[in-house]
Amino acid sequence: MAFEHLSSLPAADLQSLDEPELLARVKALPVPRHVAIIMDGNGRWAVQRGLPRVAGHREGVKAARAVVRAADAVGIHFLTLYAFSSENWSRPSSEVSTLMSLLERSIDRELPELMANNVRLRVIGRPKGVPTSVREGIDRVVAATAANTGLTLLMAFNYGGRDELVDACRALARQVQAGEIRPDEIDEDRIERTLYTQGVPDPDLLIRTSGEMRVSNFLLWQIAYAELVITPTLWPDFGARNLYLAIAEFQRRVRRFGGV
Repeated sequence: MAFEHLSSLPAADLQSLDEPELLARVKALPVPRHVAIIMDGNGRWAVQRGLPRVAGHREGVKAARAVVRAADAVGIHFLTLYAFSSENWSRPSSEVSTLMSLLERSIDRELPELMANNVRLRVIGRPKGVPTSVREGIDRVVAATAANTGLTLLMAFNYGGRDELVDACRALARQVQAGEIRPDEIDEDRIERTLYTQGVPDPDLLIRTSGEMRVSNFLLWQIAYAELVITPTLWPDFGARNLYLAIAEFQRRVRRFGGV
């Protein structure tokens, strides 16, 4: 979706609006179809408060729940959350174990709300290496929500952008080897159909919390022309209002996709 120039909503005026009015103002203009978020800052949030890092992750789950609700309210069709990267396995084993336990406990708890709000869950990433109990819990929720027709929530779990491209290359190589396609038939469309995000439009907007200026191996193919919004807000403090302000910033920009 291409957006024409929107001379809307001065930033200073937006900051003064309460959340319902901000939501109404943002919904009055075209919203991004697909928003992707790098949820960063859970550990720092906890350390700043003298708490164990797991406390930040618990609050991060609450923030994710609030943002899913807000994305649905504003009319986003696809929301991708970077929940756990393939590089995160290198964190201290105690933290990784706690994260897996937290996810295992929370995933089933989210199912009633996902069903009530007609949200469909998809998971992108490599299943290999994920604890069986965690994988089975995720699969249950994915299967239970498969027929839902509202917001599609993509959870990037055990995900790496380079892993995704490697897997796509391997899949295409197998097709060539089997004689199903010729090498010169490989184009952007065929590559996109081998990615984890097959059937999902590329993100219009990429948000990163905690102020870090990098994309951290996230959706490397898909974010080629995404608008970036970097906020210093740590993920546990990111909520509906922050999402609406990021969308308003997106609405002020002109997307040229490499053109003049």
